[in-house]
Amino acid sequence: MEKYGHFIAGARVAGASNRAADVFNPSTGEVKAQVALASREDMDQAVAAAAAAQAEWATVNPQRRARVMFKFKSLVEADADNLARLLSEEHGKVIADSHGDLQRGLEVIEFACGIPHLLKGEYTEGAGPGIDVYSMRQPLGVVAGITPFNFPAMIPMWMFGPAIACGNAFILKPSEKDPGVPLRLAELMMEAGAPEGILNVVNGDKEAVDAILEHPLIRAVSFVGSSDIAQYVYATGTANGKRVQAMGGAKNHGIVLPDADFDQAVKDIVGAAFGSAGERCMALPVTVAVGDGTAEQLLERLLPEIENLRVGISTDEQAHYGPVVTAAHRQRILDYIDLGVSEGAELVVDGREFSLQGYENGFYVGPTLFDRVTADMKTYQDEIFGPVMQIMRSDSMEEAITLPSSHQYGNGVAIFTRNGKAAREFAQKVNVGMVGINVPIPVPVAYHTFGGWKRSAFGDANQHGTEGVRFFTKIKTITQRWPEGDVADQSFVIPTMQ
Repeated sequence: MEKYGHFIAGARVAGASNRAADVFNPSTGEVKAQVALASREDMDQAVAAAAAAQAEWATVNPQRRARVMFKFKSLVEADADNLARLLSEEHGKVIADSHGDLQRGLEVIEFACGIPHLLKGEYTEGAGPGIDVYSMRQPLGVVAGITPFNFPAMIPMWMFGPAIACGNAFILKPSEKDPGVPLRLAELMMEAGAPEGILNVVNGDKEAVDAILEHPLIRAVSFVGSSDIAQYVYATGTANGKRVQAMGGAKNHGIVLPDADFDQAVKDIVGAAFGSAGERCMALPVTVAVGDGTAEQLLERLLPEIENLRVGISTDEQAHYGPVVTAAHRQRILDYIDLGVSEGAELVVDGREFSLQGYENGFYVGPTLFDRVTADMKTYQDEIFGPVMQIMRSDSMEEAITLPSSHQYGNGVAIFTRNGKAAREFAQKVNVGMVGINVPIPVPVAYHTFGGWKRSAFGDANQHGTEGVRFFTKIKTITQRWPEGDVADQSFVIPTMQ
């Protein structure tokens, strides 16, 4: 059985802790590896390696740091098939989804290749008599990222790509459920020319998280995970003087107006609700039909699409989605389906008894559809994070806007309509951070920024794009004057523009 340790100072190490956790193959339910759970001693070692490497890395000019990003991108692309296979073995998502996971991460690496331009400061000539003012962006030092199981390639690259390009050293604490790909990415970063210690991977649980949040040399922490933990990370990290961005949970809504292109909308909604077994923070688990006629038309078209979904092992090229990540998570989803029935929602498609022949021990949940869900139901209020779709009915677009706007989460929302005025009004009014107009999963491209509102995000900075560069740098402003001839009398007056 494979043993995963950590990646510190350019090499894989076993770690000082005697604690470990099982890593499963969700398709079979079998344990495929064990991963070490770090002690504070392991974290201290990683931070020391990062601090030792960062000072010199910060002096490397941005163009040369960009060349490392270019090389890393090409190395990941060359190894994409192996990485996708490893990712699918540990996460359960189908191979095509794993390739998408890698590609969306590489798009942020590609953005980070433009770091020489992104780090350019500002300059004002003649701000006062013989005085020029300019600013520069400088790295923070040692920074860290804590990432979830559902995107073990994309989200780490969203974080460490901009951070390292800006001149920082990075400590990555990935999910202990699927650590294989993050460790391999760190090796590829070294092959690309990054110095030893610039990217370290420390596997672990809460002990490792707390070690990050409390370590005095770690200047900033980026986090993606559930909202309760995001709030904890934000509160603890900021209390320890760190810059923190913490992305939490989601309950994304798709609003369907009567004039929508139903053929396209139904395919988009099914893909967004059930793709990757619903284990996406930008999944679309709630569909709000405006008008009973719209709801009935949706149901009529949704049912054959859902019935034709193929659930299979992660390597099944014909499968639309695979198993969920662990047996415990599967049970949590099944419990929510039971709760939905007890709350009075109409169970139209029941995926609780799904079993894949030959893989009965895998962590599978069949596609599940509820109708007539209401806002007071706990299954609506909570994030289920599985292949469970809920239909709600509203009498007007105004009522439909109220649902995502008043929900505790505010990550993403979509509207399906042919009416430009209605779409524009919706985008302006809805109290959600990312909006799709006839786009079911509105994840912004890499040169824009990703971030939700309300309990979907804690902190003031979004991820990647120019927000990512700002988060991982600090501004220094210089006011300069060069004396000419005799030195003037010393002034005790604060400088002004006069």
